[in-house]
Amino acid sequence: MPDGAGRGAMLEEAMRELEAAIHDARVAFDCIGLGEIDRAHTSAVTARIAIDAAMTAMQTALAQTSTPAPSQPAASD
Repeated sequence: MPDGAGRGAMLEEAMRELEAAIHDARVAFDCIGLGEIDRAHTSAVTARIAIDAAMTAMQTALAQTSTPAPSQPAASD
């Protein structure tokens, strides 16, 4: 695995989760306007869960940057 590849995958996952959170928040907003409070609540909860998942992915990516890469063995002649 190239250096940073795992970090990139974690950031991609964070981006996907944030997109889902944006969608769910918009649905909740629209449902409130329509008076569908139960559905708005459900969408708000799923938005929050997606944000929590994005935070976890970002924390993992940050942890990967603070962990030094394994050193390469010395070349033997």
